[in-house]
Amino acid sequence: MADTKTEVAKNDIFAKAFNFTKADEVKEMGLYPYFKPLEATDGTIVEIEGHKVIMAGSNNYLGLTNDKRTIEAAQAALTKYGTGCTGSRYLNGTLDIHLELEEKLAKFMGKDNCVLFSTGYQTNEGSIQTIAARNDIIFSDRDNHACIVVGTMCSNAKTMRYRHNDMDQLRKMLEKADPDAGKIIISDGVFSMSGTLAKVPELVKLAEEFGARLYLDDAHAVGVIGDGGRGSASVFGLTDEVDLISGTFSKSFASLGGFIVGDHAVIEYIRHHSPAHIFSASMPPANVATVLKALEILQSEPWRIERLEEISIYMRTELKNLGFNVWSSESPIVPVVIGEMMDCFKFWKDLFEEGVYANAVVPPAVPQGQSLLRTSYMASHTNEHLDKILEAFRKVGLKHGIIDQNGHSAK
Repeated sequence: MADTKTEVAKNDIFAKAFNFTKADEVKEMGLYPYFKPLEATDGTIVEIEGHKVIMAGSNNYLGLTNDKRTIEAAQAALTKYGTGCTGSRYLNGTLDIHLELEEKLAKFMGKDNCVLFSTGYQTNEGSIQTIAARNDIIFSDRDNHACIVVGTMCSNAKTMRYRHNDMDQLRKMLEKADPDAGKIIISDGVFSMSGTLAKVPELVKLAEEFGARLYLDDAHAVGVIGDGGRGSASVFGLTDEVDLISGTFSKSFASLGGFIVGDHAVIEYIRHHSPAHIFSASMPPANVATVLKALEILQSEPWRIERLEEISIYMRTELKNLGFNVWSSESPIVPVVIGEMMDCFKFWKDLFEEGVYANAVVPPAVPQGQSLLRTSYMASHTNEHLDKILEAFRKVGLKHGIIDQNGHSAK
């Protein structure tokens, strides 16, 4: 094997890898916040490197990953079906519970049809490249998730990216677009880094005015906001006006996989033409059973979404009251802006030492000078958890000069 310390030619395809040293530099400083292995977890409390800390960075919004009922459902599926399907849905990989879940999700979401994918990422990548073809135009929010970006790149369609939630710029793009081209507007329902909600009413109006289809990625919205947790469109009573809604099972549904719902014919076209669906092994039985049970719990225990909203408002308000720069959002995602990247890493480490785990988000995921800690909350967090998180932020914020004693920003 080649020595990674040896200089490589500029035209070596691995040159970029050998020259990438930033991660190692941050690790040597003891500030590296990524790929931390969890040694144990009950959902709200996790053990990392021998430390028990409050998890304030998970997407386990309903707190169901360690619920006895979801675990038992997964175990029962393992006993009945085994560990995996060893094939794609197209061939030998379809179980009766796959069909059951598709039917129940379509009904829950208020749409005609549903198809499952093996991950949420594949759902968007595979659906977008299938429905958008040559001579079509995709209008995509600049802050959309990476799987949407990749889906647009894999399609043969032209992609036009508008500024985040900027409906004026989107209108201008639509006005200039070829009137004979097929058009689709694609947006996150809730944006994963900021937690902000898409301007669904305006998107619906523009889609109708210009003859475009509308596609919402509700990975961070289904099971979180809207009527019974039915996502961003349902917040505004506009589910019928949105053509396609995708989601994931790796957040509120405590599992792994993804889905997309819409008109029967469109979903059947995706089912029979999406490479990500046809050429990927299907969701394992335990994952499917977990989602079925989580969906049942979501519908029978509405208090979870009510509690989640209560927690979100409380943490957003109290972090602002401490003097932090907190981005406005309408979800359990509460971003706390720290500033420069290295300052963010140092803050992250001290917060971890105070017993709280949050996610450090740095450029290019956010603009330069706006590195942040992305906090996110679960319905299973107790008031004691929340107040400990706030106290840890207060102590570390004062230490780093981010806030002052009077609850004001120190910057």
